[in-house]
Amino acid sequence: MSSQPLSASDSPDTLQATAGLPAPAFSPLYQQIKGLILQSLQAGEWKPGETIPSEMELASRFRVSQGTVRKAIDELAAENLVVRRQGKGTFVATHAERHVQYRFLKLMPDSGDASVEGPAQRRIIDCKRVRASAEVARALGLRTGDPMVQARRILSFSGIPTILEDIWLPGQAFKGLTASQMANYPGPTYAMLELDFGVRMVRADEKIRAVLPDEEQAHLLQVATTTPLLSVERIAYTYNDVPMELRRGLYRTDTHHYHNELS
Repeated sequence: MSSQPLSASDSPDTLQATAGLPAPAFSPLYQQIKGLILQSLQAGEWKPGETIPSEMELASRFRVSQGTVRKAIDELAAENLVVRRQGKGTFVATHAERHVQYRFLKLMPDSGDASVEGPAQRRIIDCKRVRASAEVARALGLRTGDPMVQARRILSFSGIPTILEDIWLPGQAFKGLTASQMANYPGPTYAMLELDFGVRMVRADEKIRAVLPDEEQAHLLQVATTTPLLSVERIAYTYNDVPMELRRGLYRTDTHHYHNELS
């Protein structure tokens, strides 16, 4: 279906009045609509897995053309924030869906693929409330001393400890998170955070380098201190680029490799 031409009601001034928000003249209208939809997602108006209003309903709500809404949703779908299902509508993407589960998982087995290998076995070493250090606070846009949840865990494949992770989460958003909750949830951890705390991670930035483990890290991963490991530092963001997780992982690569598709 082709996009409809913009109507007089599609002007930025009208949109600004409708939303009660500033609308920069240089921002394309569909980008403004995308921003408003993101605000509704962030506010929890539509939960992960739920359908969002139709293009026609959103067009009426924002007083713009259906084609403008379609273009905004096209971008949201391309960014894996929503999922279109033929004949059913558009749904808020969720980490509980199989095709999304492996989106942030880049460590793949040398033989087969992650779906064949199955989920990792998780062992939670620690999960506690701490105060944010200056470094962690800076990474997550918080203040030094703010409450945090800090967890350490080992992920094993076929009984072999493969990933050692340290995770920091804002204490207010994840109040009450426990080690048993992290260990016993049957699906991906991001799906658990989404379901139990209403926080969906939508994108991540990573820094990767080669390192040698210290004695404690080597013991937990059952390798020698001379074994090179991949160090992966990740900051995961929820809607509107709000940082919600700092994760530092050490990856064994004797049976796995780090895989990334570039486009």
